[in-house]
Amino acid sequence: QVQLVESGGGLVQPGGSLRLSCAASGSIYRINVMGWYRQAPGKERELVATMTSSGRTSSADSVKGRFTISGDNIKKTVYLEMNSLKPEDTAVYYCNAKLAPNFVNYWGKGTLVTVSS
Repeated sequence: QVQLVESGGGLVQPGGSLRLSCAASGSIYRINVMGWYRQAPGKERELVATMTSSGRTSSADSVKGRFTISGDNIKKTVYLEMNSLKPEDTAVYYCNAKLAPNFVNYWGKGTLVTVSS
């Protein structure tokens, strides 16, 4: 059994910052990739940022320069530092992990981020 637990969501004003955390636990041999996706009301889930076990990161064009993904392999934790938040960043943010050996997908339950004045 593998669990991903997110934390750090909430209400923030435009231009503000938030930091999301996601901790993985359970029967984990190795995490190949961890990352963040988001789903806004009425829209499909989209990739925000990912980080491989070797530390390689990638992010969506819409968040480049504003969001930073980082992680701790030992703690099996991934973070998303979000700065200069915009109302269009409002969404439920989901943690994702792809585990060895077959890149099996696991999802957290999500944490709501609301950017509003």
